[in-house]
Amino acid sequence: MRILYGVQATGNGHITRARVLLPALQAAGAEVDMLFSGREPDKLFNMVPFGDYRVRRGFTFVTRAGQVQRWQTLGQCSLSRFRHDLKELDLSGYDLVLSDFEPLTAWAARLQKVPSVGVAHQYAFHHRVPGTRLTPWLKSCVRLFAPVDQPVGLHWHHFNAPILPPMIEPGRHALSSEPGKILVYLPFESIEETVYWLSPLQNYRFRVYCAVEAPRQVGSLELQPFSRDGFQQDLHSCEGVIANAGFGLCSEAIQAGKKLLVKPLRHQVEQSSNAVVLAQMGLAEVMADFDMSTIEYWLSQGTGVPVQWPDVAGTLARWLTTGRQVPLTLLARELWQHEGTPVLDRAVG
Repeated sequence: MRILYGVQATGNGHITRARVLLPALQAAGAEVDMLFSGREPDKLFNMVPFGDYRVRRGFTFVTRAGQVQRWQTLGQCSLSRFRHDLKELDLSGYDLVLSDFEPLTAWAARLQKVPSVGVAHQYAFHHRVPGTRLTPWLKSCVRLFAPVDQPVGLHWHHFNAPILPPMIEPGRHALSSEPGKILVYLPFESIEETVYWLSPLQNYRFRVYCAVEAPRQVGSLELQPFSRDGFQQDLHSCEGVIANAGFGLCSEAIQAGKKLLVKPLRHQVEQSSNAVVLAQMGLAEVMADFDMSTIEYWLSQGTGVPVQWPDVAGTLARWLTTGRQVPLTLLARELWQHEGTPVLDRAVG
């Protein structure tokens, strides 16, 4: 089977998911070509596992000071470039297009009548998910942005819908908890504001991953350039994680049993919904804005319990490469019955 796998590269969570699913597809016998969009090529890092991948402009959003800039986002979208790339993308010879909420491959599959499957957290919003009641247009937007024949959503709960558990790589480092060590990843916030709010907390060691060229110390903050392996080591050895409410990192923190403090990106419906679900399930503290009392309260709390997510990637890869004959509802039921998912017992409204 030959698959074109399109990945929305705006957030690292999409790329992290591809790092898990790609080898599972290859192990299932598929020949996979990768295409990334939504980020400049020089902003991608640790991409060797994807081989000879392609990069296209696609669409992304503009952020400043922890919120989406709606008009700037619309202004930087180039429909003419998208149409050009769409025309140039030839899908002849592919048996399937797989889209992790990547619009170019999804639309090309629709126009060229190639079967398509979408695997992403965003496709969970085809169903009723907490925190989306005031956004009835969300489902239509998801369908318009990256339309697929078969959407497969991922989330921390099934919400009585055919939604699968998170697709997370098993931890490659031993779990530990260094006293006072806190991992910080707030890519949508200004580093100056992050330093301002965390610097007074001198009894903690904040390991902050951000856009710096080389490691440097600012008070109790250790600023680190982006590194997949270094980040994973710090995730597995820290006491807790401070992050925006992106699905991928939150899923990894839950898997590692780390306490979690999230600041959802303002005007981003997905992260707002994630924050609601995390709070309802007791998986994280949430702050809409930087707030010292919330940060100090969270720091005083104990750590969580590691969660063993099932092998979603392997199960999904076999399902994709054997003709998708099993209904998605049965696939979801099988995965959620895995004995290592205790978060299912927590109430979600």
